[in-house]
Order: sequence, then C-alpha cells, then structure tokens
Amino acid sequence: MSTRDFLVEIGTEELPPKALPELEGAFRDGLVKGFAAAGLAHGAVESFAAPRRLAVLVRALATRQPEQEIKRRGPPVSAAFDASGHPTRAASAFADSCGTTLAELTRVKEGKGEFLFFAGRKSGADTATLLPGVVQASLAQLPIPKRMRWGAGDAEFVRPVHWIVLLFGEGVLPATLLGARAGNATRGHRFHAPAPIALATPGEYAGTLATRGKVLAHFAERRSKILGAVKTTAKEIGGRAIVTDALLDEVTALVEWPVPIAGRFDERFLELPREVLISTLQDHQRYFAVEDPAGRLTPWFITVCNIESREPSQVRAGNERVVRPRLADAAFFWQQDRREPLAARLTALDTVTFQAKLGSLGAKVQRIGSLAETISANLGWNVLHAQRSASLAKCDLLSAVVGEFPELQGIIGAYYAAADGEPAAVATAIREHYLPRGAGDALPESEAGTAVALADRLDTLAGIFAIGQKPTGTKDPFGLRRAAIGVLRILIEKRIDLDLRALVDAAVALQPVKSASAADEVYAYVLDRLRAHYLEQPDTRFTTEMIDAVLATAPRSPLDFDSRLAALAGFLARPEAASLAAANKRIANILKKAEGFTPAAVAPATLREPAEKQLHGALAKLRDGVQAAVAQRDYVGALSALAGLKGDVDAFFDGVMVNDPDAALRTNRLSLLAELRALFSGVADLSRLPG
Repeated sequence: MSTRDFLVEIGTEELPPKALPELEGAFRDGLVKGFAAAGLAHGAVESFAAPRRLAVLVRALATRQPEQEIKRRGPPVSAAFDASGHPTRAASAFADSCGTTLAELTRVKEGKGEFLFFAGRKSGADTATLLPGVVQASLAQLPIPKRMRWGAGDAEFVRPVHWIVLLFGEGVLPATLLGARAGNATRGHRFHAPAPIALATPGEYAGTLATRGKVLAHFAERRSKILGAVKTTAKEIGGRAIVTDALLDEVTALVEWPVPIAGRFDERFLELPREVLISTLQDHQRYFAVEDPAGRLTPWFITVCNIESREPSQVRAGNERVVRPRLADAAFFWQQDRREPLAARLTALDTVTFQAKLGSLGAKVQRIGSLAETISANLGWNVLHAQRSASLAKCDLLSAVVGEFPELQGIIGAYYAAADGEPAAVATAIREHYLPRGAGDALPESEAGTAVALADRLDTLAGIFAIGQKPTGTKDPFGLRRAAIGVLRILIEKRIDLDLRALVDAAVALQPVKSASAADEVYAYVLDRLRAHYLEQPDTRFTTEMIDAVLATAPRSPLDFDSRLAALAGFLARPEAASLAAANKRIANILKKAEGFTPAAVAPATLREPAEKQLHGALAKLRDGVQAAVAQRDYVGALSALAGLKGDVDAFFDGVMVNDPDAALRTNRLSLLAELRALFSGVADLSRLPG
C-alpha cells in the first residue's frame, strides 16, 4: 500500500506553559484515535510542543482507506412489501441508501423476524480528504477549560492561531482550520527567525526549525538540553542547581531556544528562610536557585533565556535588577512580621471568615483543637502539644510573608513559632499540618503534626457537607477530595488505628450548622475515596470486587480495612479460594431466597446426612479460633483456618439438599449455612467476589 509522511502544525501565540505537555499528548492521542477510527494504517508518531506551536509528525500514513465490507440490515420484509408483493417506499429507500437495487438485496432471519439485508464492499476514501476532519476532531477534543476568540472570525482555541501547516508527503492539504488557511510554511523564533520557513517534506520539520528557525520543537529534547545546561552553569560557578520537575517543565514550556545565564543577588538576603528565597526565585521568577556542596543556598541563580543575546551581561543585569526588589520586599515583610509573636495574631483570626455559614477562622481553629485533643488522647499522644499546635496553626495566614507567598503557609508559621520559643514539637506540627499537600507528597511525621493534620481535614469535610456544598462532578472548590485522601493516607501509611466513623461523628457535632445526614454522607464519601486510593495505585493487586467484599463488613478504621484487604488478597491466591468464594455466593443466594427464614442455633439432633454432620463438626472446631483471630485482627490466620473447610463445604453441597420439604430439616440446614457465612463475613463478604 502506498504511504506518505504527514505533518500538522498549529502555530499560535504563546500557549499556557503549565498546560503545554497535556495539550501535546492530547493532540497526538486524538489524531492516533482518529486514524484508527478511519482504518488508516501508519508508522511511528512523533509529537512536538513549544511556546508557539503544537505539531505531530506521522510516518508512513496510508494514502487511502482499505476497501470496506458493508453489512446492513434493512426494514422487516412485512414492511418492505405490500399485500400484493410490491416494494414499499421503505424498501426502495433502503436500497437507495445502500447504493444498490432491490434485486441485489437479500433477506436474513433474525429472531422471529425476516429482514431485508445488504452485503457489499465500498472503496476506501483518499486519506487526503479525511485528514482535515481528523485534525479538526482532535483539536475540538483538547482539554481546554476556556477557549478564546480573536479577530472578526468565530474560531475558538486556547490562544489565537496565526498559521497552520498540513503537509501530506510533498503536497499541502487545502483546508482552513481555526480561521487559518493551511500551508507548508512554519515560523521560527519570534526574534531570531520571524520570517516564514517553507517545508518541502514533513520529515524535515524538526531539523529545519532547529537550523533555520532557532526553535527546538521537541519538548523532551528541549527539556533535556535545559537540564544539562543549567547543571553545567551551576557547576561553573561552584554550586549545584536546585531543579524540580515542575519548574523544569514550566521553563521548557516558556522557551524555544534555551540559553542559560547565571546571576547574583545581595548576600544579605541569605538571612531570609531558605523557603522564602527559593519561592522568590523559583515560583515567582522561574529561576533555578543554586546551593553549595554542603547544601547551603548561595547568592547565585540561573535563568533560562529565550534569546541568544549579543550582550549577555545586559540580560544578566536585567534579571538581577528584577529579582532585587522582590527579595527586598520579602526581607521587609519578614522584619515586619517579627515585631510581634505568632500567638498575637490568634484573636485576629476571629475577624477572618472561613466560610459564611461556618464562621471565622478562629472558630475553625477551636474545632480543630477539640478534634486534635480527641485524636491525641485516643492514641496516648501529648495532648498539650496538639492543643497548642492547633491554636497557632493558622496564625501565619495573617502574616505579611504568607500574604506575599501563600504557598509558604505553615512553613513560615513554624519559623515564627520557633523564634518565639514555642516547643519544638509545636513548631514542627505547624509546618507539618498541611501535609500531604497533594498526591505523593510526604506525610506529617510528628504526633502533634499528625493530629492537627487529621483534625483540620475532618473539620473541613464535616463543615462543607453540613452546609450541603459537597463536590459535584469536577467542581471541588474546598479541596474535599484531597482532604479525604490525605486522611486515608495518614491513617493507612502511618499504620494509625483510629475509629474514623467516631471522629467523623465528632467533627460533624462541632459544626455550627446541624445536619442529620452529614456524618453518613462524609463517611460514605471518604470510603468512596478509599476505593479510589487502592484502585489507582500503580500495579495494584486489588479489584473493585475485593474492595466491595471488605467494605461490606463496615470497617470503622481504614487501617483495619487495609489489613482485611491484604488478608483477602492473600487468601484468593490459595487453591481453595475459588471454590469457597463460589460457595459463599451460592449460600448468599440461597439465604436471600429463603422466605421467612430466621437464623437459629443449629440443632445437632436434626442433622441427618453425614456431610452436614461433618460440616457442623468442622465449624464447631474452628469457630472459637476464627472468632478470636478476627477479634485480634489476625485476618490472615482466620482465613487460613477457614480455607480448611473446602472439602467439607464441597461435600455438603454434593450430598445435602438444603431446601428439603421437611421444614425442620430445611431451617436447620439454612442455619448451618448462615453460621458458615458469618464466619467468613467476619473478614469479608466473599459472596461479592466473581465466580
């Protein structure tokens, strides 16, 4: 089959940097999906993303769709012909839609009816005629929260579009997309190569842009070059660059032709907390901070320019001139804040609204303190440290430094608390209580920090549900999903055994708005996040059915849930598991259909068949040990013991008729099965497993 390379490039004004990698991947994946839907075979697919462009290069794309086999069922024969046997309008319309005659149609019987049927083949379309539609469909599906318009047209995109390249082999596809007429001319760097650059073939795209356009179009290549250049520059000035993936990605999305330049700031600013300096350089200026071999910050920074200047010293001076007042402001705010202790801001929290119906931050702090005290008391932790930490945890929100650098809340409070002479445990807890801030983030390590972190999140969950503003769809303005996952990660990963349902009840009871359903809703919401927590882990060994089997036991502690789930996963790897799971499902169905049945103690004298006597005896031997193991949360031991019942259970179902006509025999056998199921349900409801 004939093939050609295909290139599409969307040239725009500067794209949002943090969204660029996602837009690149979505555009590429949308095109690949479109090719698959059209039946177009192709070779390797390579995507590109730079501040002013999204592009995809497809190798060896088929020039024509393959011939398609068409099978269509038409109207019923009874509707296709009248009483005289003449074809109706329905029959002729179906034939016309198939591009054939009535004589070429056949008949097919399906179910109780007979229908007209067409089977034929259709020539595939030229790929060139399909490509504009495939590209348009992919663009329409890009994850763009808010599209913008420009000029007098009605085209909408994330940023105004200035040029389009649609090159199939050596030919330009005649199409207009997003208000721009497609051509074969790309554009290089805005300043180094502003004139259009004609492309002869798709394959020369990246190379031509690099050599003639001063643009490194490949995101990963540009990222790698920036990382290497930043590290080399830092080494040249005797330091080590502080590089985070987020900063590296953002800088990569901001420049087309990266050129690193080192600059300096006044050494007096090194007296500021490390986090303030890094936040100023990294988050506000997109600079890379530099530390010495001992890990201490130096007065150096590295900026990545998007231009090859003839006077780099002027570029350096300009960046130094920009960062100087920002650091001076930070130093001023720091000095202003230190004029009064952190605790002096506590009363002012009463004047700051947390949420209109839930009161002030001061009221929230009081609720957090109460919950933190309960948590610490239940776990035997230092209650005074938890109370003091909770009372001061939000005070730095009123500081000038956090007002300028909101991402440093908690961190600045810890510095101020330590400077005020607060116990080290309190300062640490203030810093830690926001942890984890997101997926994969570190957890609080101290006892007080853990207690306040849990209390803060539970109070938010309880309050927002109490006022009826629980998350809907993708809207979660109070970060309740993150709060719930944070609670679960802390309890499970730190192996903390707490009655979460009781804590939810306590948190709801403290809210100024009373709601009879809030506690149930919050707990159900957290359990739903628990399901996602396990299913979204990479290489998870757990399934939805396994999680449902454990949730059916209504565990009140996430740590208990975790232990049950792990034990169930281990049990299901045993050879006896499939048979016993199937038996539990069968028992559940039998008991569900047993009208008027109420479980009672099994009457040994009523047992007749050897198999039911054997099962009853086996249950009697295991019962106390299994129940004791469950009480001690030795779920592995409990399930290991129950695995030994396989032979007796199989024999029971092979040799005993449960629904015996004799009511006494039937009730006794149902009670025996109910007892068996209850032992298993002490760990998990195996009837919810597939099989």
